[in-house]
Amino acid sequence: MALSDQDIRAIRDVSERFPGIMMNKRFDEIPSIYTDDAVVMPPDHSPVTGRQGIAEFLGSFPPMKTFENTVEEIDGDGQMAYVRGRFRMEIVPEPGAEPVVEEGQYIEIRKKQPDGSWPLTHDIFNPGV
Repeated sequence: MALSDQDIRAIRDVSERFPGIMMNKRFDEIPSIYTDDAVVMPPDHSPVTGRQGIAEFLGSFPPMKTFENTVEEIDGDGQMAYVRGRFRMEIVPEPGAEPVVEEGQYIEIRKKQPDGSWPLTHDIFNPGV
């Protein structure tokens, strides 16, 4: 069974909320976008598991001036989906420093929940053009 329009909207909703969560450090929203046993695989870092671990890892990012997330592809069936996209962020490594631009790509795996939401089960991202 292919993804419905409603499934695609629910998946996009999370993708559109993520930059605001990061920029405003609203890590209390992590439980709504990752599963309990989710795994984040960042570059040059061991995998980070579970909602609490992911919230702590994301909370360690320096402040962000901007964060843009562009979804390039969503596909899957009625229970599992993947999202492929690109990101661009300007981080401020320390107060008073010039922002540093980081661009890259990501792949997310999502699993549909009984309530119709599509949280991430796996998330991998890396820098590069």
